Amino acid sequence: MKRILLAIGSVATCFAVSTPALADLQLATAKNCMACHAIDKKLVGPSYKDVAAKYAGQKDAADKLAAKVMKGGSGVWGPVPMPANTQVSPDEAKKLVAWILTQK
Repeated sequence: MKRILLAIGSVATCFAVSTPALADLQLATAKNCMACHAIDKKLVGPSYKDVAAKYAGQKDAADKLAAKVMKGGSGVWGPVPMPANTQVSPDEAKKLVAWILTQK
């Protein structure tokens, strides 16, 4: 019985740990972010791993990037501007950016 409970606990722990990352990827997909970005390679915009590396350790990075997600921006990653994402709420932008900044 202990083995069964241990196995169930292990599965539940794995699911709990992986769910937030999966949920944020799902949010990025639902908000059409993945049309221009990928986790580990440049598409139209930079990869999320490159964004995380560029802003690592910057205290204001999350707020700055959340504003860019919603309002758009240009010039930081090259000549192609990122359009405003009016379909993304402030809370969703913060959640997306928090997830992006964890990419390694």
